[in-house]
Amino acid sequence: MTSAVKPDRNSTISVAVVGSPNSGKTTLFNSLTGSRQKTGNYAGVTVEKKEGLLTLTDGRTVQLIDLPGTYSLEPRTPDEELTTQILAGVRTDEKAPDFVVAVSDSTNLEVNLYLVLQLIERKTPLLLVLTMSDLAQKQGVQVNVEKLEQILGVPVVAVSARKKQGLAPLIKILSQKIDTPSTATDVPASTATPRSVSEDILARYVRIESILKSCVQHTETLHSQFTRKLDRILLNRFAGPIILLAVLAFMFQSIFSFAEFPMDLIESGVAFTGDFVRTLLPEGMLQSLLVDGVIAGVGSVVVFLPQILILFAFILVLEDSGYMARATFILDRLMAAIGLNGRAFIPLLSSFACAIPGIMATRTIESRRDRFITILISPLMTCSARLPVYALLIAAFIPSTTVWGFVGLQGLVLLGLYLGAILFAVIVAAVLRKTLYRGENSKFVMELPTYKRPSLRNLCVGLLDRAKVFLKRAGTVILVTSIVLWVLATFPKVEAPQEVAMQGEAAIASYQLQNSYAGLAGHAIEPLIAPLGFDWRIGIGLISSFAAREVIVSTLSTVFAVQGGDSAETELGTRLAADPVFTLPTVLALLVFFMLACQCISTLAVVKRETNSWTWPMAMLAYMTTLAYTAAFLTREAAMAIGL
Repeated sequence: MTSAVKPDRNSTISVAVVGSPNSGKTTLFNSLTGSRQKTGNYAGVTVEKKEGLLTLTDGRTVQLIDLPGTYSLEPRTPDEELTTQILAGVRTDEKAPDFVVAVSDSTNLEVNLYLVLQLIERKTPLLLVLTMSDLAQKQGVQVNVEKLEQILGVPVVAVSARKKQGLAPLIKILSQKIDTPSTATDVPASTATPRSVSEDILARYVRIESILKSCVQHTETLHSQFTRKLDRILLNRFAGPIILLAVLAFMFQSIFSFAEFPMDLIESGVAFTGDFVRTLLPEGMLQSLLVDGVIAGVGSVVVFLPQILILFAFILVLEDSGYMARATFILDRLMAAIGLNGRAFIPLLSSFACAIPGIMATRTIESRRDRFITILISPLMTCSARLPVYALLIAAFIPSTTVWGFVGLQGLVLLGLYLGAILFAVIVAAVLRKTLYRGENSKFVMELPTYKRPSLRNLCVGLLDRAKVFLKRAGTVILVTSIVLWVLATFPKVEAPQEVAMQGEAAIASYQLQNSYAGLAGHAIEPLIAPLGFDWRIGIGLISSFAAREVIVSTLSTVFAVQGGDSAETELGTRLAADPVFTLPTVLALLVFFMLACQCISTLAVVKRETNSWTWPMAMLAYMTTLAYTAAFLTREAAMAIGL
């Protein structure tokens, strides 16, 4: 884009929101658009596309586009390249924006102004928004907005998007300037004399230094003193890792402690629903399908929603407060030991929620080698889909006791599973680094955001989004899988022999299941999984869990004929604990298998899309299955050897 084009007032005006990562760009976008936004992917890539509607003061509606974060118009990653292409209008599927809102962090203008100068050089119709103005004041950073506007030749407005301060003036200025050709002043990088790229870069930084001297003043404040003192503790090479481990331990302990009451409420709701449907319908196939298939299957997974939301609440608070960036810095030493850098930590952290966004987040990694290694180890991170499996087996087989007088054993085992997955990921990354992906380590430079009080609104919005995703999954994938499993476990109908019928309804149900389509499939793979202590019933669960890992819980509920009654989760755990196959060594092997196995078709599909080849997803499936099988076998043998 080289000049301002006055848009047709009858057409939808597009406004791009651009800025560097951690500049407050997305917070501003959310504050301006509210609920009037939609999310998708750009054509041909798995980069998230976020669009929203904003009503101007003159009544017109403009389309806001939240572009991926970038530090400059000289792209180094696929994300930055996409933003640069859209701004330049070179993508055939995306028109160039009519106007640009450039977002800069008031507390870190030195980094953010580089992109702004490049946009000005291109004569881009531009409005500069200085975010986090309230934090800048706390840190003693004073920006002379009028002088900055005069020097740059573009309108400048200071806002606090989190507190919704300054949004009205921003919308007013946007309404006035959106049809006005750019009046940005020429900058030294745009002189007639040809210069090298390095000379242009140097000229921009010289100009930034001059702007900062003219427009920004720094004074010492209590907040800045507090930040330095806190960082001296949290970033200490000895105390930092210990504090981080303590935070993680408290997080996993809370997943069990705080979720008990809401889980009981959900169980009661599922029980009430099942009993209500049972009274409405006569006994028969339809009643069994709805109660034993749909309600019991979906309800057995939905009950774990509180634990998943608690996990995400901790992650969101740590991110919003600024501590997550410190955790990235602390773990950079560990990442360097396996040939990666701290930039890989963010995708790996995202994979604790789900491997899919984690793999997509690798697009921010500059090194192709580092990106592929991160993709291959991301599914080893313990995603939220594994949590229901862990919670069920730990609650049923690990005593609810304390060790060392204050640490819950169940929470400790859960932490061990998370740390075990990280350990295996480190080992796999180190092996890949020494074999397939040799070379020098890439460098890692990051900016630490300021400490902020977490926003309750952002927390609620984030948890609501996560709940929607989980419930949508329960209402689609898990619902369909539960129905399919019910059909496979119910047909073909077989008549139990007299000696079986004499043993009661439980024996008849077991005989029916063994001779059903599901039972036949489980028996078919039983010889393969028998060395792990698994029988045909667990085999059914392993097959079904490829649709979604947590489906194994509803599968076991169907296999063990657990109805959606009160305390359905507890009843399933009790039946598993009483079953002779589910010994402690076998359960530990099952936990380890799920910790390492790639039981997710969606993950394989995303890896194919990101690598543009089926070679890597198939290689991932092969190595993770082999690793899971071997580790589960050794775990069971070791547990039996020590007499568990």
